[in-house]
Amino acid sequence: MSDSWIGHDIKDGIGILTIRRPEVMNAVSPALVAVIERAFKTLTASDSGVRCIVITGEGRAFCAGADLSEDSGNDVPAEQAGSVLQRVYHPFLRQLRDSDIPIITAVNGAAVGAGMSFAMMGDIITCARSAYFLQAFRRIGLVPDCGSTWLLPRQIGGARARELSLLGEKLGAEKALEWGLVNRVFDDEKLMPETLAIARQIADGPLGAQGKIRRLYWETTGNSFEEQLDLEDRFQLVASTGPEFAEGVSAFREKRAADYRKV
Repeated sequence: MSDSWIGHDIKDGIGILTIRRPEVMNAVSPALVAVIERAFKTLTASDSGVRCIVITGEGRAFCAGADLSEDSGNDVPAEQAGSVLQRVYHPFLRQLRDSDIPIITAVNGAAVGAGMSFAMMGDIITCARSAYFLQAFRRIGLVPDCGSTWLLPRQIGGARARELSLLGEKLGAEKALEWGLVNRVFDDEKLMPETLAIARQIADGPLGAQGKIRRLYWETTGNSFEEQLDLEDRFQLVASTGPEFAEGVSAFREKRAADYRKV
């Protein structure tokens, strides 16, 4: 396990988490996920000052999925594969889901298998023009995992999700934008500057309200209409009695930009 596998920096309220194993295209193993989790906890700590998190990769890949090299720690018997998911990958995915801080995934290159799932966990997904997505599981006789069969059809529809999973074909950045998988596509050299500009908008926004917004959208897929109305009501009651709403109303009345960083 090596902390050099991950970079985590904080700049003006933006936490930047970079996977740094370019020699294996940022492929993940249980050991790497443990390092990522530790870095993510640092960025989401209450005293970190982080108001938006950007997750990206170093080199020509965002994340090439599971590291299948002999010394990766992923070489486990088939009957144990499920336990590795439950013990390592699922807790990390839940950690991303439950974050109170908005997440942007900046897909700088290949996002394959589990790496594609990690990319889809972003509230906003930006993408380099040369990047691509790949559901590679069927190529090695496995089924999609890391939540991809839940995430993918909800973002691009069931027919397209099944197509990607059954054919194992690459999905390029432009087509991913057309299909609604990503929010923005930028020229490669502009990916991080443009992504950080978006992150800055979020970091300048109302952190408490934005955390509730991401929670509402995670809950909506499992709620009935009535349950979602009730959840909106509960969250709005809290938001409307808080300092962010007071600052927003004051700024509106005074015809100035709201300063949510001060509340």
